[in-house]
Amino acid sequence: MFRNSKAFSGFSVNDLQKAKQFYGYLLKIEISQQEDMPVLSLHLGGDSHVMLYEKENHIPATFTVLNFPVENIEEAVADLKNHGISFESYDSPGLKTDADNIMRGNGPKIAWFKDPAGNILSVLES
Repeated sequence: MFRNSKAFSGFSVNDLQKAKQFYGYLLKIEISQQEDMPVLSLHLGGDSHVMLYEKENHIPATFTVLNFPVENIEEAVADLKNHGISFESYDSPGLKTDADNIMRGNGPKIAWFKDPAGNILSVLES
């Protein structure tokens, strides 16, 4: 039934205008929005897109909702930090980030940050 479906994912934010600024202008993702719909589409290459919708009683996700593969994670993290993005620090068994906020040696190199609505995003070295 869904074999050829062009499925997509979506998640909520508490302020669509802040999301538009963050994803469109700061992260430089191509975005679109229909005037009559309180929905933002992130165009992520090919036919991939993610839908963001404003929700009055939004609660940030406690898990990673969007992963951005990069060729060089150190470069990506430094660039994002230069644009004012703060990265998460973790220090628990199986989840420990270093001084650069990057987890190394337990799968791919990965670093987590949050959007203005508090949703968790990541960059990971592919």
